[in-house]
Amino acid sequence: MGDALALVNAVLNATSAVALLTGWVFIRRKEIRRHRNAMLTAVGASTLFLAFYLTRVAVTGTHQFAGEGAAKVVYLAILFSHMVLAVVVVPLVLRLLWLAWKERFDARARLARWTFPGWGYVSVTGLLVYLLLYQIYGYK
Repeated sequence: MGDALALVNAVLNATSAVALLTGWVFIRRKEIRRHRNAMLTAVGASTLFLAFYLTRVAVTGTHQFAGEGAAKVVYLAILFSHMVLAVVVVPLVLRLLWLAWKERFDARARLARWTFPGWGYVSVTGLLVYLLLYQIYGYK
């Protein structure tokens, strides 16, 4: 079950990354409704990711990376930066949602310029962590 949940989480991270990029394209084109839908998709995918991630950790615990040497150093650097930014991004995304709800679009746009790259990084590195831990090197 843990491996299946990890795969679901990888798909959710990929979905979030694609939705974020799509939303960015839509806002550049001034397609507001499509931007909103893409961003809500990214929020939904990220929320489901968190729920499934917590479930997987509760069921199976954490896994030890099986790679060694430089591979382990790279993995841990990606994992650490992913985890730190994930913690930072959550309140920023919640603030963006609140600003959009209140129709404070100028303030939301200013904050989104900082939040978008961090959230995108978290989504992409989440997928990369999955690939390194479960597909390329396996885990102990």
